[in-house]
Amino acid sequence: MDWQNKKVLIVGMARSGIAAAQLLHQAGAKVTVNDMKPQEAFGDKLDALKNLDISFRFGEDGIEALKGQDILCISPGVPIDAPIVKAAKAAGVPVTGELEMASTLAKGTLVAVTGTNGKTTTVSLLGAIFEAAGKVAHVCGNIGYPLSAAALESKYDHVIVAEVSSFQLETTETFHPLSAAVLNVTEDHLNRHGTMEVYTGLKRHIFDAQGPEDFAVLNYEDEACRKMAEGLKPQVLFFSRLHEVEQGAFVRDGKIVVRIGSEEKNVCGAEELRIPGPHNLENALAAAAMAFSRGVPAPVIRQAMRTFPGVEHRIEFTRELDGVRYINDSKGTNVDSTIKAVQSMKAPTALILGGYDKHVSFDPLAEEIIKTPLIENCVLIGVTAPQIEAALKKVGYTAIHHAGSMQEAIEKCRALSKPGGNVLLSPACASFDMFEDYEQRGRVFKQIVGELK
Repeated sequence: MDWQNKKVLIVGMARSGIAAAQLLHQAGAKVTVNDMKPQEAFGDKLDALKNLDISFRFGEDGIEALKGQDILCISPGVPIDAPIVKAAKAAGVPVTGELEMASTLAKGTLVAVTGTNGKTTTVSLLGAIFEAAGKVAHVCGNIGYPLSAAALESKYDHVIVAEVSSFQLETTETFHPLSAAVLNVTEDHLNRHGTMEVYTGLKRHIFDAQGPEDFAVLNYEDEACRKMAEGLKPQVLFFSRLHEVEQGAFVRDGKIVVRIGSEEKNVCGAEELRIPGPHNLENALAAAAMAFSRGVPAPVIRQAMRTFPGVEHRIEFTRELDGVRYINDSKGTNVDSTIKAVQSMKAPTALILGGYDKHVSFDPLAEEIIKTPLIENCVLIGVTAPQIEAALKKVGYTAIHHAGSMQEAIEKCRALSKPGGNVLLSPACASFDMFEDYEQRGRVFKQIVGELK
C-alpha cells in the first residue's frame, strides 16, 4: 500500500503505537496520534516523536480526531468493538492494525508464530537459528519490539520473525508470512474474544493470505491445530513429540528429525536441548520445521538448538538461597502455561498464583496441582485469588495461603520451603491488576528475591 500523504490516526500509544507513528511518518503519511491518557502520563516515551511532523491528541477518546482521516490504525490493546473503531466504520474510514500496517512496509523474509503458549520461546529460538545461518534476524511483534520498529530497520536480505497474538490477528487482511505456525490453542483471552470458536478462528487466520508455495506449521498433538489443516492453501507441516508425522518435525529414537518432501534430516538429540520440559521440545520441533522450510541446513539448526538458553520470565532460574531455588515464570499468563511449568518441577515447590481476571476456568490447573504432590503449597495474590482458591478447594487441595503483595508472597513461600525445594512464580493470569505487564512482574519478583538476606 502507498501511504504517501495518507491521513492516518493512530490510537493507542504503547510501544507499538509509537513505533507505528515513526514508521508511517517515514512512509510519508500525515500522522495524528491519540490516547485516552494525558500526554504527561507517557513521560519520555514520546521523545522519539517530538521532532517529527506529527499531531498529538491526548486525553480524549479519539472520535473527534477521526474527522478528516483517511485511515484508522489501532494498537493491539484496542479491541475491534471499541467506540473509536465503531465510529470509524460508521464513517466509512478503513480500520487497520499496527501489525497489518507494518507488514506492508517491512522488508525481508517474514515468518510468524502464534498460539496460546510458547510463542516467545519459539520466535526467540527461530531468531537464533537464522542468526546461526548468517542472517540478520529481527525477532519482533507481540514481544515488546513491535513489527513497526523492525520495519524501520529491516532490509531485503533480512529475516523478520514475528510473534503474533490473537489481538493483532483481529485486524489482519494481507499479512503474509511465508512460513507460519500455530503452536497450540487452549482457553485464553475470553474476556475479549467471547468464545473459543472466535479465539481459535483468529489463530487460524494467520494462514489466510498464504498460497501453495508457503508453509503452515501445526501441532499434531493439539486437536484444534490438527483441524486447522483442513482446506488450507499452503503446504502443511506437522510437528509432534509423540508421533512420526509424514511431513514436518518429530522425534524418532530420541532424535529430532525434520522431513519436507523427500528430504529427511536428523537435527540433534532431544536431550541436547538446553531448554527444559516437554513443552519446550514441542517449541523446538516447531522452530526446526519452520527453519527447515526456509532452507536452513540441519547442522545450523543443531548448533542453535544446543546453545539456545531460553527466554527471560519463562521458567527462568533466578537464585538459590538456603538451598531453595527461586524460579521466575511470570510469562505464565494463562492456565495452560502454568500447567506446563508445574509439570516441569522436579522438587517440592511453593507456587505463587493469581492476577488479572481474563474470565477463564482454573479447574484444569487445580486438577493438575492436586495430582502433582510436588506442589506442596500455593500462595495466592491478585484479583483472581478467590477464584483460584475455590478451584483448588473443589478438588480437595488445602495448602492454600494468601498474600497482599509480591513481597509478602515471596516471604511466605520462603517460610514454607525447605532446602532442596523450589519457589515458583507462575501466576496463570495476566498482570494488569498489580503490574504494568508480565515483564515488570517478573522484574519485581527477581529484584525482591535478589535482595533476600
